[in-house]
Amino acid sequence: MTKQSFVKGAAILTIAGFFVRAAGALFRIALAALIGDEGVGLYQMSYPVYSIMLAVSTAGIPTAISKLVAENLTYGNYRGAYRIFTTAKIILFLSGFLFSLLLFAGAEYIVAVFGLDPRAVYSLAAISPAIFLVTLMSAYRGFFQGQQQMRPTAVSQVAEQIFRVIAAVILIVVLLPRGIAHAAAGASIGAAAGAFCGLFYLIIMWWRQKGSFLAIMRKQKSADQETALQIVRNIFALAIPITVGSLVMPLINLVDLSLVPRRLQLAGFSMERATALYGQLTGMAAPLVHIPTIITLALAISLVPAVSEALALGRKRLLQEREYMAVRVTVLLGLPCVAGLYILAEPLCLLLYNNGKAGAVLAALAPGVVFLTLYQTTAAILQGLGRSIDPVAALFWGALVKIGLTWVLTAHPFLHIRGAALATVLGFATAALLNVSRIQSLTAMPLRPLETIVKPLLATAVMGAGIFYLYPFLESLFLPYIQGRAGDIAVLLSVAFGAVFYLLFLLLLGGIRRSDLLIIPGAGQFLVRVAEKFHLLRS
Repeated sequence: MTKQSFVKGAAILTIAGFFVRAAGALFRIALAALIGDEGVGLYQMSYPVYSIMLAVSTAGIPTAISKLVAENLTYGNYRGAYRIFTTAKIILFLSGFLFSLLLFAGAEYIVAVFGLDPRAVYSLAAISPAIFLVTLMSAYRGFFQGQQQMRPTAVSQVAEQIFRVIAAVILIVVLLPRGIAHAAAGASIGAAAGAFCGLFYLIIMWWRQKGSFLAIMRKQKSADQETALQIVRNIFALAIPITVGSLVMPLINLVDLSLVPRRLQLAGFSMERATALYGQLTGMAAPLVHIPTIITLALAISLVPAVSEALALGRKRLLQEREYMAVRVTVLLGLPCVAGLYILAEPLCLLLYNNGKAGAVLAALAPGVVFLTLYQTTAAILQGLGRSIDPVAALFWGALVKIGLTWVLTAHPFLHIRGAALATVLGFATAALLNVSRIQSLTAMPLRPLETIVKPLLATAVMGAGIFYLYPFLESLFLPYIQGRAGDIAVLLSVAFGAVFYLLFLLLLGGIRRSDLLIIPGAGQFLVRVAEKFHLLRS
């Protein structure tokens, strides 16, 4: 296999990311339909613990593998690259096995310590094998990425998600007669089934490449000078700081798992109802809020090297413009998503989950879109500047804000689960704004509030007003013809029209430039031609 260019590799991973998210969204819909919000809550209770154990088990080693392998191959040291891969694979095999065993054996203890619904023990035990499989799979992904081969990672992600969804749905249907707890456990087993398929594909791809890789390695005249102990030290020297950063979000989710159900019970809800509300927050509302991050994550992939390049060249103006453009595009994307999710919260939840009550949670969480996406973009800028610890520190302070507000607001009888959602929004707002402040202090990044905030806000307000009145009109229009599904058609059309309203009004305000359209993959040139034809582009 030949290595791919950075742009092509990023595009492959982005396409895979869209597919994985789409499949995940369909799975969430099926999950809600099959086991309801209470079952979703039991299923979701396993994930914060799983995420933390997985983060500790992999310990940032895949990224370290990628970097060290790339460095060795740059100097033609195939033997060193292979030794890094095999050493890391042994480390990850042992750590994955250990943490899988710990989660399986300690499921009841974890449930007791965090005061979870006792039925969650089944989901925790069921998901434990996935830690071993995903941890081992990460070794292969890191090795391929170090060779600038992104296709194996992308295909393995797709394969993992497909088989995860298929296995989970089958097991839910089979186990549902035994109760919601067993069905939720069946959904958790799907993670292990998907990881097995992804790992199987990567092993096949390595065996197909192994012969040619080892043949080049044997021709290498110079010996690798590093001892096994030095290789281990190099791996962990890179991996430990990455692990610290990767643990922050799982720890935040773990705090939610510990606090939210307990504080809801204090607000007067039963354990069963608290579990269902937790499911609405983490299993229904949160996935919708995270959908726009597919684009900002792709932006972040391109942003890190772009910022690093400008910094290395000493071109301050270029650096500032790239930072500004990334922040501006993020706000342009985030604001209309906030308005759409807020105004159409209830019909969206009815369409996707057949659960209108989850709409109140989604509406409360919706403003988090702009802060979550802004945090991701600004974190990528800081990483490109070589300040990797700064976004971790910002997220730490955001987490403290979130934890404090979750404790206070979730126990309020009027707010309850919406209080937990608001705490999340304000936590990410804190982290994002701290990142922006840090970037400005380091590089004097221009903000240009008229272009970055005022024009997008005006366009968002027009869009919001449009869909606010359009949705009930469309629902009443279709109701005589398709009773029961009129709301679904109305919400889909409202989303489509809302996007058009926003884009047109932003163009009329001069809030979108030619360069903004050109960065859209595939459609950029077409949109520029259309906008110019109707004289909508001002620059």
